Amino acid sequence: MSRRRRLLNISPIKYDFIHSVTSNHDVGTYYILDFSVNSVEVEKEIQKPSLSLIIKNVLGEYLTNLKEVHRFNTNEGVLNTYISESGAVIHLRFYKNGLITLNIEYYKEEQKEPLLSFEKVKKLENDLAQRVNGKSRALVPLKRGVYPQYFPTSDERILEYDIDEIVFEEKSKFQKVQILHSKSLGNMLVLDDLQNISERDVIYTDTIMKRGTENYKHKEIIILGGGDGALLNELLKENPRHVIMLEIDPVVIKACAIHLRSLCGNVLDNEERPEYTILLTDCMVALDSYIKEGRKFDYVFGDLTDVPISDDPELWSFMEKVLQKVFKVMKPTGKFMTQVCGAVCSDALKKYEELLNKQEPKVKFERTKAFIPSFMEDWIFGAISFQTD
Repeated sequence: MSRRRRLLNISPIKYDFIHSVTSNHDVGTYYILDFSVNSVEVEKEIQKPSLSLIIKNVLGEYLTNLKEVHRFNTNEGVLNTYISESGAVIHLRFYKNGLITLNIEYYKEEQKEPLLSFEKVKKLENDLAQRVNGKSRALVPLKRGVYPQYFPTSDERILEYDIDEIVFEEKSKFQKVQILHSKSLGNMLVLDDLQNISERDVIYTDTIMKRGTENYKHKEIIILGGGDGALLNELLKENPRHVIMLEIDPVVIKACAIHLRSLCGNVLDNEERPEYTILLTDCMVALDSYIKEGRKFDYVFGDLTDVPISDDPELWSFMEKVLQKVFKVMKPTGKFMTQVCGAVCSDALKKYEELLNKQEPKVKFERTKAFIPSFMEDWIFGAISFQTD
């Protein structure tokens, strides 16, 4: 379990009104259109309505009885607000750099035809682009509803998912825990609105293990995190001597034991068997206990939070504390197998390697990379061991 955690754009955003007296298919639709014109034209608009009159006239061909209800100058330009007879609300904004944004919002009941289809909006876009002499292009629709559809990449770009069901949702003492169903990914664990692992992500577990390269037979292993049970389940197939999994959140285990069974098998059904132990505890506290006991492991797996992409000293201090504790429970021949972050986060990767280079005793960092389906991006994994030369 990882991670925790221009020119014209037409983007209709649909979101459901969740209320006992409305249908889940009653939606508000929000179209976003952006245009780029010569900044001189916007300067003229600021002095006296010109482009706004042209745009209003074109809009009137699609939305009847359009009335201006608001206009005021801003530091960046001008904002106009209109309302149509059908109840559509339109915000038209001009920026001094030549950007024009047009937002159209309306409410659609389940049995009624949409006020504007995407095809009509594309035609509207073409008509407006010609009349204002601006550049434009249309994007596919964006949809927002009762099911979460959008999640971030590691460098905070937006991804759209085909979620069609909220299978499980509960706010635990530590985080919001969700199991969402995706048409293409199957069930997916989401923690605090970050995608963690899906039923299509066996490659994640294979890569963090370096399956086929590392030998886990008769080895003592500890997992930091891993509450989805996928890593524990796969490690047990390698015949280790014993595996300890340290997971702080019982709600994650409860949800995954039922809804991610294709990944975890039956390993989350029991907290202890001869070949493994699941401890519901803070892994940092448990590591301190093992350090005090002088206990050592052949492999330590870090299935916790990503490497920070910010320069926040507190986050990096926590990351260093984890490393220091991990190295104290590793055997001289041991390895720390960990997920790191998205491959696009080059600055964070560099900072992480710099942090590793400062550690005593000296360690070496071997990185691997794999495309993870539910992340929709390449992910970096690391195998960290003590230098022997």
